[in-house]
Amino acid sequence: MNYGVEIFGDRWSLLIIRDIVIVGKKTYGEFLKSEEGIATNVLASRLAFLEGQGILSKAPSADDRRKDFYTLTEKGLDLISMVLNIVLWSAKYDSKSYVRRSEEFVARLSRSPTHVSER
Repeated sequence: MNYGVEIFGDRWSLLIIRDIVIVGKKTYGEFLKSEEGIATNVLASRLAFLEGQGILSKAPSADDRRKDFYTLTEKGLDLISMVLNIVLWSAKYDSKSYVRRSEEFVARLSRSPTHVSER
């Protein structure tokens, strides 16, 4: 448990992973636009930390070398079931959970967690 808390002891790490898994975000700019309002310095720090922990990998865009794409590594992919369970739990108990805005999405996620993208 301690290792998990060390990695995800702040709200931003799990939100970044959530945005990759559920929303399909891949770039710094896309993460920055999340409704939770992460500060630029915090986002840069968390992305670097998650990359250093082997949860994310970063690669330059083929179209725009100034832009990097972040993706989950195998270690990061192993977190998907945990993230999805947190999303479902939040949808059930948090009246402000953004996924509550889409009952169809929550129902689809509950039925088939392998088809999680909102898009």
